[in-house]
Amino acid sequence: MSTGAFLSAVAGVLFMAGVCLMWAGLQRVPPAPARPRQARKPGRWAKTPPAVRWAAVAAFIAGWVIGLVTGWWIAIAVLPIAVLALPALLMVSGEGKVIARLEAMSEWTHSLAGVLIAGQALEGALEVSLRSVPEPIKPEVTRLVARLRARWPTDAALRAFADDLNDATGDLVCAALMVGAQLRGEGLAAVLSGLAESVAEDVRARRQVEADRSKPRAIARQVTLISLLMLTGLGLMGNIMSAYHTPVGQIILAVLLACYAGCLWWMRRLSIIPEPPRFMGVELRGKGPA
Repeated sequence: MSTGAFLSAVAGVLFMAGVCLMWAGLQRVPPAPARPRQARKPGRWAKTPPAVRWAAVAAFIAGWVIGLVTGWWIAIAVLPIAVLALPALLMVSGEGKVIARLEAMSEWTHSLAGVLIAGQALEGALEVSLRSVPEPIKPEVTRLVARLRARWPTDAALRAFADDLNDATGDLVCAALMVGAQLRGEGLAAVLSGLAESVAEDVRARRQVEADRSKPRAIARQVTLISLLMLTGLGLMGNIMSAYHTPVGQIILAVLLACYAGCLWWMRRLSIIPEPPRFMGVELRGKGPA
């Protein structure tokens, strides 16, 4: 690369950085008068980890450099999008965390039933169960016991516990505990034991489904990695990819890459198991009985 081309690339990068800084400065507005309003949910960019955000900015700058030096202007859009989208499309499913929480609920419910069989009252059994609660739900159970120690009504503490768990299975457990707190009968332990067995069956089924779905995801990651390496190698060769070097060719290449990304997104959507709807919670109390 000649000195003139290098200086042109550096000048282009500095120019784009200046435009970005100018745009950021123009976005600053005087703070509005304080007024009560609902907290705005963070956008997708705000939820992105800082490392990924910086990587996307670096990819954007690298795309400009590649475009100025080689004429592949498609890199300006492809590189940042790839940095942001590929990890989300190809990462390991979060179903493992859901399964771990369900398994923890099953173990805790079974343990709580054993304490109730021993003759403990519900509030005392909840406090005793804190000693052996599984780690995935330990913060929620700790807050439940803290509310009971602070003299919260048992019903209100259990409703808050359901909100903390934010899970349909947790709603079932909390509903059974609330009924037991009102009736104070001897059948609560049997109900909890049966519920624990049901949740354990659900955990086993989900583990099997997740094991079956992890295989095509692993294959998709391998195929994507091989495809990226091949595209990079072909791009460095020059002659084979020369047909895509024209503006029309780059548009066609962008369409092909978008179709490939769409297939990955579709596969990702198929691998997501929809969560069953909750029937308890703060957001549902205004819509009907909870």
